[in-house]
Amino acid sequence: MDLSSTPDSRTSGSADGGPADLVFLSGPVHTVDPARTRASAVAVRGDRILAVGHDEDVRALIGPATEVVDLHGKLLIPGFQDAHVHPVGGGRELALCDLSAAETAEAYRELISAYAAAHPEVSWITGGGWSMEAFPGGMPTREFLDALVPDRPVFLVNRDHHGGWANSCALERAGLTERTPDPSDGRIERDADGRPTGMLQEGAMELVANLIPEPTLAERTEGLLRAQRLLHGYGVTAWQDAMLGHAPGMPDVTPAYVAARRDGKLTARVTGALWWDRARGAEQIPELIERRDELTAGRLRATSVKIMQDGIAENHTAAMLTPYLTACGCSSDNSGISFIDPAALQAYVSQLDAEGFQVHFHALGDRAVREALDAVEAARRTNGLRDTRPHLAHLQVVHPEDIPRFRRLGATANIQALWAAHEPQMDELTIPFLGPERAAWQYPFGDLLRSGATLAAGSDWPVSSPDPIAALHVAVNRRVPEDPPSAPVFLPEQRIDLGSALAAYTAGSAYANHLDETGTIQPGKLADLVVLDRDPFDGPADEIASTRVLQTFVGGQRVYASDDA
Repeated sequence: MDLSSTPDSRTSGSADGGPADLVFLSGPVHTVDPARTRASAVAVRGDRILAVGHDEDVRALIGPATEVVDLHGKLLIPGFQDAHVHPVGGGRELALCDLSAAETAEAYRELISAYAAAHPEVSWITGGGWSMEAFPGGMPTREFLDALVPDRPVFLVNRDHHGGWANSCALERAGLTERTPDPSDGRIERDADGRPTGMLQEGAMELVANLIPEPTLAERTEGLLRAQRLLHGYGVTAWQDAMLGHAPGMPDVTPAYVAARRDGKLTARVTGALWWDRARGAEQIPELIERRDELTAGRLRATSVKIMQDGIAENHTAAMLTPYLTACGCSSDNSGISFIDPAALQAYVSQLDAEGFQVHFHALGDRAVREALDAVEAARRTNGLRDTRPHLAHLQVVHPEDIPRFRRLGATANIQALWAAHEPQMDELTIPFLGPERAAWQYPFGDLLRSGATLAAGSDWPVSSPDPIAALHVAVNRRVPEDPPSAPVFLPEQRIDLGSALAAYTAGSAYANHLDETGTIQPGKLADLVVLDRDPFDGPADEIASTRVLQTFVGGQRVYASDDA
């Protein structure tokens, strides 16, 4: 039977190759295929989707050895893809002094004390995940840590990973005093006498972090595999690692991927973004080309380059077109940091684009977004329109004049939807220092979608949860899942519908990752699929976050099954 001739099913070929290996029946199936958004059955042969249709059509492909998954009305979707994530670091931090599940200074006190007591053999107490809003002005002090761990150095990164918290022992090891100058790409927070308080911002983190013993290859690989299990459990089948290389305060995670691939343990599809060393220039491009050639094989492709153009709004290092406000609402003399000179950035991006690299920008403030778009425009002007698919991640503040440039330049908007909600970090550490006009330009998902921009989505884990369903909930509701329906909506005009949010986290991220054979459920595409425990399209929007992943498949192979599957 040639299913391509039937009205309700399409396939890349006929059934002449024999029965399907895997069949899903009794859907719904949400295909993310604009030509046919819904079906009820899918057949898989090998690692490819063979047919998409209705039960009565696909049953013809069931043979004696075919595994049949009865969906019983549960939703089958394409695998989620995270377009901006740090899995090795996230997996490693789960095994260190992990503060990510707590919210208060008192909880951090207990967790740090317990970890130090349980690990007397550890020479450095490291980890992190603490929230800035737990401390006045987002600034914890060395004295807090000294009371808990006076005899060993402590260095704990915050949840954003743009700041580090050190105790006195760590500061002394690094030789930091009131005479130590700030690095060009960071800031040492100081008390009234100029002495370091223990809080190090952006590039200043390296002053301490470079002293921490690097994790072994085994530890890094364990972190990757721990993260892969977690991400598969959330339905993530592919991702873009936003940092391959030696970044500020971060060990290179590349060897972990190489080891996992070599041992046949890398089950996800991974696009690696090679780190752009902002202390260097175009002379590093030949090295990046060499690394791309060495690393790209199997399920790992190192075809992107990550350029961090600015910091974050909470510590006033995100690059803004106009200065931040002070606590009294007055204009300051600080407009944030552009880590790379904008003119140089245009030249670098043009050269990378000419070499076939995708450029993956960290661009959070409106000036950084504009500088990144200017660089893309320069590359288009120099090289013509190439299929390099540059994307800008984070996009917290975007000037309205720059919204239409994404579509016009073919630059993908890579959103981290979980951040687009009222939370203490937003309400206490961000909005008052942006002012009402700029605060209204934050995370403009709706405007970007209406402008025709391509949306991709990511988590930035371990900065925030890697759960795509929680991110979908916030993209649609502009409220965190814990908020009741009566809670205020953060910029309601920027909400997007569930279909568009899901497309961003599947087809949109597949586009950003250059994984064109994934992202939708269509005959001939790779069978990267996820079974949910319900159809969130059928329920109220404020219940999207209740949805859970039951099973995850990569290339037709089951890589995760919940106890309820």
